[in-house]
Amino acid sequence: MTDELERLRAALRAETPAPDADIKARQLRAAQEIFTRRQEMAAGSRPVSESRPMEGWLKTGARRMLDALTSRGALAATTALVAAAVVIMSPATRDLIGPGDPLELPEAVVGGPDENLASIPLENAAPGARERDRDGQSVFADQLAKNEADFRPGGQDGAASGRQAAPAVIARTPATDDAAPAPMAEPQSVVIGRGALKQAQTETAAELSTVAPGPEAATAPPQARRLKVEREIMPVAPESDTEAYANAAPNPLKVVAEEPVSTFSIDVDTASYTVIRSSLTSGRLPPRQAVRVEEMVNYFPYDYAAPEPGGAPFMPTVSVFDTPWNPDTDLVHIALQGEMPSLDDRPPLNLVFLIDTSGSMQDANKLPLLIQSFRLMLGQLRPEDQVAMVTYAGSAGLVLEPTPASERRKILAALDKLQAGGSTAGQAGLQQAYAVAEDMAEDGRLGRVILATDGDFNVGLSDPEALKEFIAEKRDTDIFLSVLGFGRGNLDDATMQALAQNGNGQAAFIDTLGEAQKVLVDQLTGGLFPIAKDVKIQVEFNPATVAEYRLIGYETRALRREDFNNDAVDAGEIGAGHSVTAIYEITPVGSPAMRNDPLRYQAGDAETVDDGSGELGFLRLRYKQPDASRSQLIETAILPDMGAATAEARFAASIAGFGELLRGSDALGDWSWGDAIALAAENRGDDGFGYRAEAVSLMRLAQSLSQ
Repeated sequence: MTDELERLRAALRAETPAPDADIKARQLRAAQEIFTRRQEMAAGSRPVSESRPMEGWLKTGARRMLDALTSRGALAATTALVAAAVVIMSPATRDLIGPGDPLELPEAVVGGPDENLASIPLENAAPGARERDRDGQSVFADQLAKNEADFRPGGQDGAASGRQAAPAVIARTPATDDAAPAPMAEPQSVVIGRGALKQAQTETAAELSTVAPGPEAATAPPQARRLKVEREIMPVAPESDTEAYANAAPNPLKVVAEEPVSTFSIDVDTASYTVIRSSLTSGRLPPRQAVRVEEMVNYFPYDYAAPEPGGAPFMPTVSVFDTPWNPDTDLVHIALQGEMPSLDDRPPLNLVFLIDTSGSMQDANKLPLLIQSFRLMLGQLRPEDQVAMVTYAGSAGLVLEPTPASERRKILAALDKLQAGGSTAGQAGLQQAYAVAEDMAEDGRLGRVILATDGDFNVGLSDPEALKEFIAEKRDTDIFLSVLGFGRGNLDDATMQALAQNGNGQAAFIDTLGEAQKVLVDQLTGGLFPIAKDVKIQVEFNPATVAEYRLIGYETRALRREDFNNDAVDAGEIGAGHSVTAIYEITPVGSPAMRNDPLRYQAGDAETVDDGSGELGFLRLRYKQPDASRSQLIETAILPDMGAATAEARFAASIAGFGELLRGSDALGDWSWGDAIALAAENRGDDGFGYRAEAVSLMRLAQSLSQ
């Protein structure tokens, strides 16, 4: 048997022509044409330029593809690609290139000590192979089946020439990046047999250590019983699912006789809505913990009544109307509208861009989108504004000293040089950014650090509570902090919220350039210029008229009752022109919607507080001027007839219902997605930028996904 095998090897070596440079160049051109033709057949594809060398595509395109194929689902495509590479060397598949000439394969693809496959003759190509299924799936499957037959006695090659085709060895070099690569697994053998292609597309690398050959292979000679493809297993990263969200359980229904006072900090963050939109447009419902109803409601601009000139920086408006999802309860809609001072009156800005350039920011929807977003923002700054830039990865560094906004070219050049790589030293970056902002501080100028990150801090302070303490210490410097989140997969929403809520700033999530336009252009003034800080709301409900209540949202903004009058307790900020909305659902006394029975051993004292006014409650607000340390108080009674619900209030209610549906709330009864969609569509009002129409579309998406 050994002599017979040696004669077979000698025959193969004798019949294998020596490499020919002209043939190689011609076949590369032919391969390029085939590649271009197949690209053109794909819907919406772009033809590949004929001037682009095939070698360049192999080195760059394949490298990027393999770099991206790290999830479990993508691994199936990678294993299918390995099987496809084997098929290309089978006689029938050669017809896809053209009969009559040898196909020369790059040394990086074919190798091994005994194979000698520098070129493969194509005289045995099967006619009509190129006319088969254009998606390549059945073509590859057919060729794989034929390849098996070729290695059995009486197969095409065996019958025609009495020889066996040499096994092919496909070597794949693991992709590298700036981060340290994961340890490589030991090389494994994959036995390709009947049905192996389909199996390769669905099993992981660990499950592909051995695939049994077809049953007919048992009768083949020992040297042809298996076709082994030696390959290195690429390190497979787990699917990105490390997102952490700052949220709490939904506010419970409370009994007014037991707990009549509700206190919380206002919130103008919008990150939750954008994360929800990102999930829905990706074809999946968002995680319930990602849903913060108040941020969904406050994502939209509202046409609330503006404050009178010379008075408080914002004006409260209260309305009471029937709850859309429960006719036996009412909604108390509290709206705050901030003043919009003249842009000529605003103080000059000192901005420090604190940019995360760690390895986790390399995705297209992270650092590249961040750079595009900041380019948009620069066009809104005035010449007297100043910009500095600090980046952080393994360590922090000042990449742009304080520069007037008029030197746009210099600032853009610094942005364009940013590259992602390394770990995430968030603590060092924050410390340096605040130090730069403090050095820039001057009387009459407003300082702000704008942190742009995916929130993945893994060097230095990384615990949200520790970061909260650090930011709280810096709060007294009157330097505000805004947090912009980019990218999904490892989004650390909890860290972003801890920073924004304790840094006298807001948090937003930017998933598209359109969202960057909204946050950094259309609403830039409100985002950068506070008109009031430490704004707190306290509502005392009247037990004579209200039996139960619940605050919809604001779970992460809850304050103790005594915090309302304590000026040392931090709260939310309102920017120029900002609107803020809060919604309570209340159950009137005697309503069939009451869920709690009266206590047996504690008599109510409703008679002692019922003065006949019919008040539902009393609203108090505290706020500070941006440069003040003492708060001021605004008070107003809540009456059942304070005004009919406007389209603005009803649209806000529809968004609150949207959030409750996403959270699976049991307070909605049989109120459905269709009801939410109808309510929002009927009350879109003036929707100049299309935000409300988009919300209706998202509701419809959520309805479909929930089914």
